Amino acid sequence: MNPLQQRLQNLTRRHFLRDCKIGLGGMAMASMLADESPAEQKIDPANPLLARDPHFPGTAKHVIYLHMAGSPPHLDLFDYKPELVRLNDQPCPDEYYDGKRFAFTSSRPTLLGTPQKFKQHGESGTWVSEALPNIAKVTDDIAVIKSVTTSQFNHAPAQMFLYTGSPQPGRPSMGSWVTYGLGSENANLPGFVALISGGVSPSGGKDLWGTGFLSSVFQGVQCRSQGEPVLYVSNPKGMNRDVRRLSLDALRDLNELQAQELGSPETRTRIAQYELAYRMQMSVPQAMDLTQEPKHVLDAYGAVPGNGSFNNNVLLARRLVEHGVRFVQLFDWGWDFHGTNASRGIREGLTSRCKPMDQAVGALITDLKERGLLDETLIVWGGEFGRTPFREGRTSKSNVLGRDHFPDCYSMFMAGGGIKPGISYGESDPLGFTPAVDKVHVHDLQATILHTLGLNHEKLTHRFQGRDYRLTDVHGEVVEGLLA
Repeated sequence: MNPLQQRLQNLTRRHFLRDCKIGLGGMAMASMLADESPAEQKIDPANPLLARDPHFPGTAKHVIYLHMAGSPPHLDLFDYKPELVRLNDQPCPDEYYDGKRFAFTSSRPTLLGTPQKFKQHGESGTWVSEALPNIAKVTDDIAVIKSVTTSQFNHAPAQMFLYTGSPQPGRPSMGSWVTYGLGSENANLPGFVALISGGVSPSGGKDLWGTGFLSSVFQGVQCRSQGEPVLYVSNPKGMNRDVRRLSLDALRDLNELQAQELGSPETRTRIAQYELAYRMQMSVPQAMDLTQEPKHVLDAYGAVPGNGSFNNNVLLARRLVEHGVRFVQLFDWGWDFHGTNASRGIREGLTSRCKPMDQAVGALITDLKERGLLDETLIVWGGEFGRTPFREGRTSKSNVLGRDHFPDCYSMFMAGGGIKPGISYGESDPLGFTPAVDKVHVHDLQATILHTLGLNHEKLTHRFQGRDYRLTDVHGEVVEGLLA
């Protein structure tokens, strides 16, 4: 017999426990440390969405994240650059172009000053484009960040990086991390909801509200403002609520048997999801019924019941946070302003695209403030990256002005939820190419959002494949200058 095979035959469990790399003592210690994990020890397998205490008292209870999928041209909306306007149509300086990669620009571009008119607004004196008249009225309630930077310059990887901390699939989304850490305030509604408008799903797909390696119970539920709010939750023909209850009871008993036999946490997750879906049959249609809103509110948002618009979704977001939903994530497709046609140009095309968004977002901030909800609701607005300070290569000879993808420096804004109002944070250089003051990396943004909710981004972890993962990976610092 082969000596190695003979040795393996003689090995016992005692040899394994003594000689394995970590040993019995190491396994015992790892087990005890795992029991002390703040996130894990508070999760009830029978009710994983039960509300849990944060790491420390937060300033926000809810998040409404407004994502303009495709990325709006920040230099035409928030970051006014007179020097760029003065140098319009001049060749791009070497230091801003050489050695860099762009999505659709391969030859030396020309600088592009904004055709939009800017004014200062509010007591804060915040510069805002004429394309955003309603947001301009609430500048004293928002914090504009002009120095955001990312490492990704294509849509799907940049969206993945923003929401999961990695440009590749497989990681939990921001909303999933939040519900993993805090649970939900309403047992009859999901803790995390995704709403989509614009007729196209975001480039990053469902991973942007997925759970990765976390339990699937923390996944975002995609709701619709047109037709059935949630697909497949309503009873099929021939099944009433009593029959559905009997069916779920039978499934629960079978799943309990499997859980006792196999001990898989996903089995109990399945039970919890079935029960949540049953409760959602009654609560979701009520929470998402815009006909309950008075006419002056519908008019303020530009919402039309039964419509699948961004305006409807913004009003639904307000209703959902009122009902205790923890994280509401809106994606509005159509902000990829390359200038490939008039509707994707930064003159009339941008103004037209901004009009409904500007109305709804301005109304949301005003509405939440009047209802006393702005202080506890964090609003985040932005795209996955910025747009270049020069003309996009493919359309450089066109009469329509457009900008290419640009990860190095762009603008976003935040409001409510403990964010300092009426400020502009950070600065870009005179031409808008690089952060000049107070750079905010995507990981810093993630850390700051979690901080407002009372979550320490370094402690909100989940052990997977032998190591602890977190939303910010091994990076990120809370941006103290944004906090009230």
